[in-house]
Amino acid sequence: MTQPHVSSHPDKLKFITDEKARLEREGLLIRIRTIESPQGAWITVDGKKVLNLCSNNYLGFANHPQLKDAAKRAIDAYGVGPAAVRTIAGNTVLHNELEEKLARFKGVEATIAYQSGFNSNLATIPALVGKDDLVFSDELNHASIIDGCRLSGAPIIRFDHCNPKSLEEKLKEHAPAAHGKRALVITDGVFSMDGDIAPLARIVEVAEGFGALIMVDDAHGEGVLGTNGRGAVDHFKMHGRVDVEVGTLSKAFGVVGGFVAGTKVIIDHLRQKGRPFLFSSALTPADVAACSAAVDILEASDDLVQKLWTNTRYFKSKMRAAGFDTGRSETPITPIMLGDAKMAQQFSRRLFEEGVFAMAIGFPTVPIGKARIRVMISATHSEEDLNLGVEKFVHVGKELKVI
Repeated sequence: MTQPHVSSHPDKLKFITDEKARLEREGLLIRIRTIESPQGAWITVDGKKVLNLCSNNYLGFANHPQLKDAAKRAIDAYGVGPAAVRTIAGNTVLHNELEEKLARFKGVEATIAYQSGFNSNLATIPALVGKDDLVFSDELNHASIIDGCRLSGAPIIRFDHCNPKSLEEKLKEHAPAAHGKRALVITDGVFSMDGDIAPLARIVEVAEGFGALIMVDDAHGEGVLGTNGRGAVDHFKMHGRVDVEVGTLSKAFGVVGGFVAGTKVIIDHLRQKGRPFLFSSALTPADVAACSAAVDILEASDDLVQKLWTNTRYFKSKMRAAGFDTGRSETPITPIMLGDAKMAQQFSRRLFEEGVFAMAIGFPTVPIGKARIRVMISATHSEEDLNLGVEKFVHVGKELKVI
């Protein structure tokens, strides 16, 4: 067996070990656990069966029999991999079918599928604006939006979180139209750490007044908000007034990937200019087929969406009655605000010891002093599961003097 090579200059990596030590001291070091079972209300983590309260598997699609059957059939028919990027090796009929289904589901002219929601933002923003344009971005937008904006080279002007008046003031101040610049207004539909919903109707109204392009990243709105889970644009009845919707296929849809929905003009443009589409291999046949099956289920029934919301209201009411601060959440994303990062990590460890899997979230994912346990509710949870979760939170909360 070949022995690993040891660097003759170990000091050149000292900055990494120093940074790791700092993260550990401050309670910010991320420790990744190992999952040994399919996703569901209960999973096996590091050899222990635990109640799962931290998955984005909103509707239970990650282990849904209809999605698994679709994936198996796709492997038999098309194999396991796409072999190249779609512009070189072509689309499979599965990719075409998924994009057509997503367009019908979203009520738009066209969609394009990417390898992830992150890639969808990296592809879209630089294709719409450049260094001579302006981006107006909610100050709490997701990291993928921030990175997409940086990649575009366009100056980024942040407006106050979920504040249309602040957006209007920023647009007035910078007056992009007067300088021949394009303006792109971007917001999350649902904010992933706080669970609040962007005031999309008012944001659209403000942006339209300045002729700005409007883009919504609806990663946590898909499958959650709107008719049969069609998302934030449907929830606010903004069809035709939002230029670009970015969605993910890895949360409520239960698989992996992302997509962009909009007019045919924009989607055709992204097929020519979206770099992750041009330079990275496509989603696998199994993934695409499973995503397509998820769309079929949502189009046919909203039962799972309704169960998700029933569970959400039940859990939140119990947690608030117990004295926990759930922040400004309006969705199944339920932050249990603790403030201190070390406390949040200790709380998470104790929950795990009590049989509940709910991870601590700290800086840089959330601001310093805003650490929390982020609970994610699913349609797969029973009332008994939720009662147990509340019971364990109360037990640990009293032990650690949080409540």
